[in-house]
Amino acid sequence: MKKIKIIFSIFVIAFIFSCSNDFNDEVNLDSISSPTDISALMKITQDNSGKVTFTPRGEGVTQYEIYFGDGTTLPSFVSPGLSVDHTYTEGTYPVKIVGTTLNGKRTEVTQQLSVSFLAPTNLNVIIAEVAGNNMAINVSATANLETYFQVYFGDVPNEVPTDFIEGDVVNHIYTATGSYIVKVVALSGGVLTTQYLQTVVISNPILLPVTFESNTINYAFTNFGGANTSVVNNPANNAGNTSSKVARLTKNTGSEVWAGSFFELGMPIDFSVLKKIRIKTWSPQAGITVKMKLENLTNPNINSEINVVNTVANNWEELTFDFSAINTANTYQRVVIFFNFGVSGAGQNYYFDDIQLVSGVPTLSLPLNFESATLNYAFSDFGGNTASVVNNANSGGINTSAKVGKIVKGNGALTFAGSVLSLGSPINFSSMQKIKMKVWSPQAGIIVKLKLENQTNSALNTELDATTTVANDWQELTYDFTGINNANNYQKVIVFFNFGAVGTGTTYYFDDIIQSN
Repeated sequence: MKKIKIIFSIFVIAFIFSCSNDFNDEVNLDSISSPTDISALMKITQDNSGKVTFTPRGEGVTQYEIYFGDGTTLPSFVSPGLSVDHTYTEGTYPVKIVGTTLNGKRTEVTQQLSVSFLAPTNLNVIIAEVAGNNMAINVSATANLETYFQVYFGDVPNEVPTDFIEGDVVNHIYTATGSYIVKVVALSGGVLTTQYLQTVVISNPILLPVTFESNTINYAFTNFGGANTSVVNNPANNAGNTSSKVARLTKNTGSEVWAGSFFELGMPIDFSVLKKIRIKTWSPQAGITVKMKLENLTNPNINSEINVVNTVANNWEELTFDFSAINTANTYQRVVIFFNFGVSGAGQNYYFDDIQLVSGVPTLSLPLNFESATLNYAFSDFGGNTASVVNNANSGGINTSAKVGKIVKGNGALTFAGSVLSLGSPINFSSMQKIKMKVWSPQAGIIVKLKLENQTNSALNTELDATTTVANDWQELTYDFTGINNANNYQKVIVFFNFGAVGTGTTYYFDDIIQSN
């Protein structure tokens, strides 16, 4: 019995002692003071990213809260000794750091954070000419610490810049020649920028071939002896010349027998390969002398001239001036034109167009009528077709031509069998965008496809279908290419008969491929 009493007494003493310790602990927590020396080390990354690393510091802190001061509503909680990252735009921000003790006491401080970006460095701008377009430039740029670029082309007031990034190439086409200040600005994401200025001279010199179609080239003629030349609308737009613009030389009444006009090319004529110059002319008289004279730009005594007599009145005619004997050691950059040379002016108008270097060998062009004894109608056949020029075996009706084109679509020929003719120069669709073709077929209701292709890039093509309605007689089919992209330079003419059907050895004929409205 005594043993039991002794054990119970020990248990009571232990319990009392335990309660006494708990009481003392509660007193110690309450005695913990608020955190002190609260701050944060704020490290700004110097790469214009806006990244800031916060490492909070203080005494007696068990947890930190950081309010970033940029509109972010929720704080980040950070344990002592650790850090947190946050990204800013450029500016000044009130960052609040709150330190909390074990017993929940809080101390807060506010530090001002200034985020400023460095100006971009190593700005490298490339302004390049665009091949084939004297009025255009390409702009690209690289830099360090930039976010993006802006370019001002300098050709309009109150210009809105064009934004681009590294790797982009920005193309711009000017509408007029002149000098322009191009400004490229590298932006940092902040107020600091780096910029580059370059003066760009846009010139659009006259170069062979001369077509008078450009709205940006200054076709500046110098007149002498009573002649006057300017660029005008084509007064005789027909199959001989479908251009919309031509040059008109007026030989005024009483003008000198040697009255003429000249223009200057942007570079000397290259006679290294082609040595003849072809020009389209229109005259109210046949049998007149048309003179072309070539001169050195600085010394007119260095010159060469050729006379050609025209043979057509009141219509377009191609004249070829053979400069094969010209001294190629000299340079020739001035082109002088005389109409009715040797005769005083009578107030008449003459027209000329499409001045170009040629080999002198006749080349195919629209209209195609297969009547020439000098042209080479060289067909390229594929898929089982065979094309040739033959006598018109079905003369009559709308076609009494002596010569026509013949296509045999052989037995087993592919459904897409066709024949190609390559023209000497691209078809000019500036004013006439329809093509007519006379065909003869032993069947009505077949598809006759006409396809046009670029000479070197077959991916540039367009095609149209027409269906025959007559058997064993000539009929004219019309292909409406309205809206065609004239810049694609369609130079190949491809004809398909009974497109979509396998060949059966049938013979078809075609003729008089012409442009029309």
